[in-house]
Amino acid sequence: MLIRKIYSPAVEHRPKHIPMYGEAVQAGFPSPAQDYVENSLSLDELCIRTPAATFFVKASGNSMEKAGIHDGDVLVIDRSVPASHRKLVIASVDGEFLCKRLDLTNPAKPVLRAESDDYPDITLNDESELEIFGVVTTVVHPV
Repeated sequence: MLIRKIYSPAVEHRPKHIPMYGEAVQAGFPSPAQDYVENSLSLDELCIRTPAATFFVKASGNSMEKAGIHDGDVLVIDRSVPASHRKLVIASVDGEFLCKRLDLTNPAKPVLRAESDDYPDITLNDESELEIFGVVTTVVHPV
């Protein structure tokens, strides 16, 4: 999955709090009556843990579909989260930006795994240039 565009959150922006209903819904939406509102929720607060270390990227392609990432999704990336085994990462391999699952089963030979049977894994060798830019913390997937 290639990265199409990179965005930064508005650091000065104040989060908007949207009503959060206390009941989970099976199918449908609860009555918008104020009595049902239990709390409020800011998507900024939910999706952005460290604003100064966060950026957004728009995904392109379908190599990460089994991880729930589809073409056109917006990924929230946090540079302050350590890139550890099995994390979804934004990486540059030999200058190409990718979103893959990091496999550190053998730390001497990291592998970037696709989440689709149609794409091969990327096994890094001594000549490969790898730079991890951050860890995917949230996927915004339009319906």
